[in-house]
Amino acid sequence: MIKVSENAKSRIAQLMAEDGFEISRDFVRVGVKSGGCSGLSYELNFDKQLGDNDKLFEDIGVKIAVDKKSFLYLVGTTLEYSGGLNGKGFVFQNPNANRTCGCGESFSL
Repeated sequence: MIKVSENAKSRIAQLMAEDGFEISRDFVRVGVKSGGCSGLSYELNFDKQLGDNDKLFEDIGVKIAVDKKSFLYLVGTTLEYSGGLNGKGFVFQNPNANRTCGCGESFSL
């Protein structure tokens, strides 16, 4: 399961609407790819089509699609959003990460 904070939900809804997506129908695609200063990096996109290898979750009205391979790295993760003066935008609180980089966009296990 992947959780979504209230702040992240609000920002997701706003961004989805701006990009022509509907939060009640479409979903956020979360993934992991090789790269970044810590070895693995997060991907975050909006999508309308589910793939055969996708797992679909819903938390506080936000649908989240994760491919099965990425899910192994993301189980238990919470998607946060910080928008203050020093805010980073979307932040992944991943209990599986042993090390993260300073920007919070990459991690290692």
